[in-house]
Amino acid sequence: MEIIFIPEERVQALLCLEELFPILKEALIDFSAGRVMQPVRTIVPLPEHAAFFGIMPAVYGDVMGAKFVSVYPENANRGLHTHLATMLLFRTDTGELLALMDGRVITAWRTAVVSAIATELLASENASVLAILGSGVQARTHFEALKRVRRFVDVRVWSRNAEHAAKFAAEIGAKNMTAEEAVRGADVVVTVTNASEPVLYGTWLKEGAHVNAVGAVGLGKREIDAQAMREATVVVDSREAALQESGEILHSRASIYAEIGELLAGKISNPEAGRTTIFKSLGIAVEDLASARLVYERACRNNE
Repeated sequence: MEIIFIPEERVQALLCLEELFPILKEALIDFSAGRVMQPVRTIVPLPEHAAFFGIMPAVYGDVMGAKFVSVYPENANRGLHTHLATMLLFRTDTGELLALMDGRVITAWRTAVVSAIATELLASENASVLAILGSGVQARTHFEALKRVRRFVDVRVWSRNAEHAAKFAAEIGAKNMTAEEAVRGADVVVTVTNASEPVLYGTWLKEGAHVNAVGAVGLGKREIDAQAMREATVVVDSREAALQESGEILHSRASIYAEIGELLAGKISNPEAGRTTIFKSLGIAVEDLASARLVYERACRNNE
């Protein structure tokens, strides 16, 4: 059997957003229904580099695989990507390797699409003001994914790097302002930073706002303060992962209302209208695996 290698540029070309939305919705439903075999990711810390290496395996239907991801925040000062990843995709029935592909682009887009799915479920239908805290790759993919589920007429940007914030705001036609100014009155907020301490406070949030909390992964990291976590209805991608990897949930002792897959399947009803909601996104392996299968299948069709 031929093993396909799919580099970053081709992954980007093959990863169709319109197809990714329904595929990831189905994967999240299947995960919460117990139809995915997936342990919580293994993290190997690299303190000498202020970095970590993660291994994320899963078995899902006719494919299995793993993402190998490295997170090096200091790479930003070297002109390199802070998140790097590689995906391996195998057949479940024989164990044969199908493909080796770049995982950085997959990570960037599957994360943003899952946040958009959460926004579609949890944000007000009339949401029109978007605040993005962060100015990196995830900020850009989130903007592109979120505008597919809501019509934003006012987009606000903040970043700890003022130069990056100004550049990003100019790219997307947004307003560059302080974090507090960006969040106050916003209907939807996205936190996609490398912060270890809160950059968003509960006192800033409009009642009924929806937050996609993406950037802080690990017990020592928080983007959102304890007040916001305790007062909001919290939805996660995986309860098991959240209770092991989310410093925001464990520090605040916030209760978890549901997994997003449970809401999508209708097993748990959506929070009542007008509630402030937080989707704590940690990213789970089945999201990568489902996305990699889409890339592989489209690559095979294109090669026919």
